[in-house]
Amino acid sequence: MSGLPYRPNVGAVLFNRAGLVLVARRADFPNAEGAPGGWQLPQGGIDEQEDPRAAVLRELAEEIGTDRAEIIGEHPEWLTYDLPPALLGRALGGRYRGQRQRWFALRFLGEDADIRLDADPHPEFDAWRWSALAELPALAVGFKRAIYDTLAASFARFAQPGAGR
Repeated sequence: MSGLPYRPNVGAVLFNRAGLVLVARRADFPNAEGAPGGWQLPQGGIDEQEDPRAAVLRELAEEIGTDRAEIIGEHPEWLTYDLPPALLGRALGGRYRGQRQRWFALRFLGEDADIRLDADPHPEFDAWRWSALAELPALAVGFKRAIYDTLAASFARFAQPGAGR
């Protein structure tokens, strides 16, 4: 595992005006409704030479079908996770040991109707909802839980109505 690199990645903690966070249900996760890891935050790879701030906005448009957001915060460090042994060689194209992620807090500027999971011909998510930031760690798959714990603490100041404006 140590011979494989981490995949460069960005993640979005998208807050609505009420201070709730968008979480989306993975379309490829069986029984995702109640299982940890079935719901997650939007995230995705950083293209070669792409600025992470541009990448997070691009990923939002690709994964949830909207660009109606502005960056209001950034976690100061890159966060990493390792894939569990059962997923090595299978997940992330089999080329990575896990991901190295830059996380951003964003304010959603649109209306719920602006979120379009069907905007991509191969949607990653099949449902979405607004959740309290404190719920994130319980939603995460085990190997990402520490990152969600970190994000819940790092971005707590945005989890209230009107914060980050």
